[in-house]
Amino acid sequence: MKKILALALSAVLALSLCACSVSTSSTTTTTTTTSDSSDETYTFIMGIDAEYPPFSYMDDDGEYTGFDVEVCRTACERLGWDFEVFGVNWDEKLVQLDAGECDCVWSGMTILDSMYDAGYVISEPYYDNTQVMLVKTESGYTSSEDLAGKVVCVQLGTSGESLLNGDLADLAATFGDVVTCDSFLKCFTELDGNACDAVFVDLPVAEAYAAEHEGFTVINENLGAEQYGIAFRADDQELCDTIQSEVDAMVADGTYAEIAENYPDIVNNLIFLNK
Repeated sequence: MKKILALALSAVLALSLCACSVSTSSTTTTTTTTSDSSDETYTFIMGIDAEYPPFSYMDDDGEYTGFDVEVCRTACERLGWDFEVFGVNWDEKLVQLDAGECDCVWSGMTILDSMYDAGYVISEPYYDNTQVMLVKTESGYTSSEDLAGKVVCVQLGTSGESLLNGDLADLAATFGDVVTCDSFLKCFTELDGNACDAVFVDLPVAEAYAAEHEGFTVINENLGAEQYGIAFRADDQELCDTIQSEVDAMVADGTYAEIAENYPDIVNNLIFLNK
């Protein structure tokens, strides 16, 4: 009888422990901020284009850096969150965001009406951008009209590609061909190797490349005005608000401006510093 009673008590104790384990796991997976009752720190995963200087790229030491990366890393440190970077395929960035591979897409991302229509939560815009042509200086090209019959490269999944297929379709029709690449660096490689005559690209990226590589010129005709923002999943408004509030605090106490000092070429277009 004692043996049977002992076995029964053991079974009850085992069930009790299992119930506690299930409850703890559920709380951990649904928590999105740090909590005094938990020993686990929330890990925020930033989705970036890893080849998009000066906003996000890998430095000579193999570390992710750039203006957007530095701002996000600092915000996470101030919030007490762990910080990770995930390099997205830019053409599939929103698919990867929806799949939970990252918590946001924050990498010089142009805000599009289609993102709002699809239900994504978008931060306040933080950068005013335009689309430009990057050409070889020796080519002598000074306007997009000079590119009639020429080959132009553009990155897949970018606002530049959308413009050439939409509002700037008439201009694109004058080109000999429009070639798409999966990164801006591949576009620049094509230009450097004379496989194309120009790259249609964001102004700060073109300026950063031209500053570091001799023999390239930016044709700035303001071919498409746009703004950068941060994209979150449809059900992550609270997460977006938390990040936005911390960025606002960084702007207020000067931290944001200190980071921007490392990227002088983009300061004049940073909306939060020029209100």
